[in-house]
Amino acid sequence: MASATQIPVSEYLHTTYRPDREYVDGELEERNVGEYDHNVVQRAITFWFHTRSRDWSVRSIQEQRTRLTPTRYRIPDVSVFRRETPVEQVFTRPPLIAIEVLSPEDRHIKAQEKIQDYIQFQVPNIWIIDPKTREGWDCSTGNWVRKERFEVADTTIYLSLNELFSELDSEEA
Repeated sequence: MASATQIPVSEYLHTTYRPDREYVDGELEERNVGEYDHNVVQRAITFWFHTRSRDWSVRSIQEQRTRLTPTRYRIPDVSVFRRETPVEQVFTRPPLIAIEVLSPEDRHIKAQEKIQDYIQFQVPNIWIIDPKTREGWDCSTGNWVRKERFEVADTTIYLSLNELFSELDSEEA
C-alpha cells in the first residue's frame, strides 16, 4: 500500500490526492475508502455528532488531515473536536475522538499502527467501527475492547452502535 518513493512533507501538504492519503515518515499511504458501507457509516457517525454538536459543544468532521508529528499525518475517518479547539486547515492538536471505519481490505496490523500513533498523539478516545459486522472496539488504551456504546469520560458524549445502525436501517427501508 505504501509507495517506496520518499517525498518531502511540504509536497504532501501542497498536493491534492483523490482519495486523500496519509503521510508516514516520508511515504504516502493509501487509505481504504470508497465502498458504500464504509461511506454511509462514516457519514452517519459524522451526522450523529453534528446533530448533537450544540449540546455537547463539539465539532465533527470527516477525513481531516491531522499532523501527529512533523513526519506523520493521519486522516481519521471521523474526528470529533471540542468546540473551543481552534480550526486549522491541518489540525495540529489531538481530537477528542478519532474514529476509524473499517473497510474489507483493512488489516489489523495497519489499524494497530494508527491506534499507536493516536495514543502517542494523546487522542483520549480511539474508536474502531466495522460496518459489515456492526461491531465496535474502544482502542483508547491500545487494547481492542468490544463496545456497543462508546462514552467519553466525564461528559454526556456517547455513540450507540444500536441506535446508529437502527437509524441507518430506517433510512435504507
